[in-house]
Formats: sequence, structure tokens, C-alpha cells
Amino acid sequence: MDPIRFVETHGVVLEGGQGPRPNLAEAIAGEPIRGSWWGHKQGRPIFRATRAVRDCDEILVCRLIDGKITYVHRRLWPAIVRLSKLLDKNSLAAVHEKHMPSGAHKVYTVPFPRWVPPDIRRVAERLSEEEARCAIGRVD
Repeated sequence: MDPIRFVETHGVVLEGGQGPRPNLAEAIAGEPIRGSWWGHKQGRPIFRATRAVRDCDEILVCRLIDGKITYVHRRLWPAIVRLSKLLDKNSLAAVHEKHMPSGAHKVYTVPFPRWVPPDIRRVAERLSEEEARCAIGRVD
């Protein structure tokens, strides 16, 4: 399964955990996962898939749904921007990882709206709130 295509198809996807949107870890595992996906027999393929998604410039990594790592495909960024006044700004911060020479990963965030490209802002300005809600679907 191509994890980038999975996010592109579904638009908004949870990395793991339960919620109102599809879950990448369970899609890779092919079954529901109880607890953390790290201990699952498919943990390594899930890890590789999450890194591929996190490294993709077309996917926003944030904590949109219940503070959980959430992937949002670029086609839905205008809707996120349009609805930002109704959402927790902290949940819209872009989460990035930097691979350190030691092998460790340093996680940092880029606050909303600093990560939003100008072309996305322009498209968002033309969207109605209703159009944005329909595009994103349920995120609560």
C-alpha cells in the first residue's frame, strides 16, 4: 500500500489511534490495533510509512484531531485555513522532525499560519465556510 496515496485519497488521516478519520497504522497492518502500533508485528512497515508521509511536502503533519498526529493532504489546506477561526490554532501548527547526526529525532513545530503558502491563502479566501466544511468532513 502506498501511504502517500492513502492520505491523498482520504484527505485527512490519523497516524494511529482511534478517531473519526481513517488510520494509517491500521491500514498498513490490515487490522485494528490495540494500544500503540510500535509493538504491532507490522510496526516496522508502519514506521516506514509514517516517515514517508511525514517527509512528503504535499502533506501537513499537525495535531488537528484530538491532539493526535494527523495528516492533511495539500488539496485540503485551503479548507483548513478557511476554518482556522473555528479551530484551535495550536492544533494547526505544522509538526516537523529533524534527523540529528546522532540518529535522534528532534521534533519542532511551525505555528499556524506561518507554514501556509501564499497560493493556499488565496484559495482559502475564495472558499465559503460551508464549502470548507464539506471538503474536510468530520474532524471532531
